[in-house]
Amino acid sequence: MEKTRKPYPSDVRDDEWQFVVPYLTLMRLDAPQREHDLRDVFDTLRWMARAGAGWRLLPHDFPPWEAVYQQTQRWLKAKVFETLAHDLRVLLRLAAGRDAEPTAAIFDARTLQSSVESGARAGYDGHKHKRGSKLHLAVDTLGGCPLGRMLALHVTPANVDERAAVAALAKRVQEVTGNHVTLAYVDQGYTGDKPARAAEEQGIALEVVKLNEAKHGFVLLPRRWVVERDFAWTTRFRRLVRDYERLPETLAGLHLVAFVFLMLQRAFPNSSSHPLELTRIGGSSTELILVAKSCEVRHERDEW
Repeated sequence: MEKTRKPYPSDVRDDEWQFVVPYLTLMRLDAPQREHDLRDVFDTLRWMARAGAGWRLLPHDFPPWEAVYQQTQRWLKAKVFETLAHDLRVLLRLAAGRDAEPTAAIFDARTLQSSVESGARAGYDGHKHKRGSKLHLAVDTLGGCPLGRMLALHVTPANVDERAAVAALAKRVQEVTGNHVTLAYVDQGYTGDKPARAAEEQGIALEVVKLNEAKHGFVLLPRRWVVERDFAWTTRFRRLVRDYERLPETLAGLHLVAFVFLMLQRAFPNSSSHPLELTRIGGSSTELILVAKSCEVRHERDEW
């Protein structure tokens, strides 16, 4: 369907859309009950996450907010963005000449100030002196690009400290990597026997990266700078600077949307030299052949 509005900078590009549309298509694109173009709905979600507007404040040249919200919830329940983030991470690692799955990860957490919508489920973070929600994040250790590769994330009230969330985060990391991760770099908020045992039960050893007591000014901590950079990148998405969501699942889902947004930009940059070559071929089922430098990955989806 041809666009009738002027494009926004957050709109998905054609090469990006060719990659994501098999994931987003939960029913046929020409299904009779579909009233709004799927690409317009996805563009609206990306704009909202990037610009920070509320659902009911969407511009009139987008589909109605009710349709966008309902479709977003369908995508979140179907784990569409989790799958997208996983596959993009694998492909970008292969493009960098690495194995598909990492053996090390970095754990950290960030507290988001609550709002009127999220206040009922908020907790108080005594260390940050802030009431809100806490995002527990795991990324792999691959640096050298504008972002790390998200492995897993988990949302709790802000009064839940990092130690208490290790078990759930480590379990999710092993689920998405096939139990490949054996080491996780953490800060001093994860010290103690309890988090170490919780991680060991999932086959992960915690290594605390300590801050030099004699430091002067800003110090770049080994390994941990990767996850700190990821938190910084998510703040460019204005919807994520505070917790504006009634449901923690929506807050987690919008962070997944942001990471997918960033990884798509990395996979399909504005140049003729792409880390990934995308080719569509025919057949009974749609196959996307993605060549990551010398590594070939065959990615199949039943629906286009």
